[in-house]
Amino acid sequence: MCSQSLRAKTSPSGRLRKAVARLAAWEQTHLQPTALVPWKAPRLAQQGDDQLRSQLLPAPEPMTARLTEQRHLAAESTFRSKAIRTTATLLLDHAPLIFQLPFSWKSLGVDVRGRSSSLKINYRTSHQIRAKADLLLAPEITDVDGNREERKGTISLLNGPPPEIRTLDSQKEENAAVAAWLRERAKEGAAPHEIGIFVRSDAQMARASEAAQLAGIAFKALDKTVQTTAGCASVCTMHLAKGLEFRVVVVMACDDVVIPLQERIEAIADDSDLDEVYNTERHLLYVACTRARDHLLVTGVKPASEFLDDLGPAR
Repeated sequence: MCSQSLRAKTSPSGRLRKAVARLAAWEQTHLQPTALVPWKAPRLAQQGDDQLRSQLLPAPEPMTARLTEQRHLAAESTFRSKAIRTTATLLLDHAPLIFQLPFSWKSLGVDVRGRSSSLKINYRTSHQIRAKADLLLAPEITDVDGNREERKGTISLLNGPPPEIRTLDSQKEENAAVAAWLRERAKEGAAPHEIGIFVRSDAQMARASEAAQLAGIAFKALDKTVQTTAGCASVCTMHLAKGLEFRVVVVMACDDVVIPLQERIEAIADDSDLDEVYNTERHLLYVACTRARDHLLVTGVKPASEFLDDLGPAR
């Protein structure tokens, strides 16, 4: 995950304390507690092990920590430091911005240009999964304020098997393939609550549920509260998957008219908006794939999504 660190002038520490308190109160009111998945020590990727060991961060919080919780913790730790009297640190993540129109910090008086740097160490997703998912995005991302972020140079601390991309002739074959793959992961020790199954929208939820049933795995279909349950695999749409992390992930139903979503394309009135639709759909699939820590399977029914071609040859 590539983030940005920004140092900018801010209000006195008293105001920030009040802002953090308001954020904490909002989270307690609006967010349901999330079942936590214990963190396990990673296997270091083979590239640059000595350098990575020297930079290795302490064990992160449980795998399903929310982005809002991360913001709260970052703000709380910032005002504890002496630097809070004159500066503040903002952590930004460009890749998963999938819910809203492009956001401008500059319009709020915060100028990031020339005052930010990208974090290049990824301790959440294996090198193999991150490298494959990166193929979905452009090598450089530019936001509405003109800030550019290069995706090259990111290092993953985790190492694992390569992701699998499969296209099947029918939904029945897809369900059978996904179920067989999940049973193999279960034999290898993956617990049900360490498994996530994601689809593009509610219209494909039945396909995901059928695959989980066929695999013999207890599962829960997540709603907008995104409350996972111990002992159950999580089944949800790609939008709800943002902020979640699992050892094992299946991204299924990646068919030609599903992603990019045909309805969005048909609703475009101006051809200039087509690129924006494709970019957000790509980011959506990227987010779904990078919810996986160790194992990733991406499937679709022929004709499959054109995005799968970017991920490489399918079986």
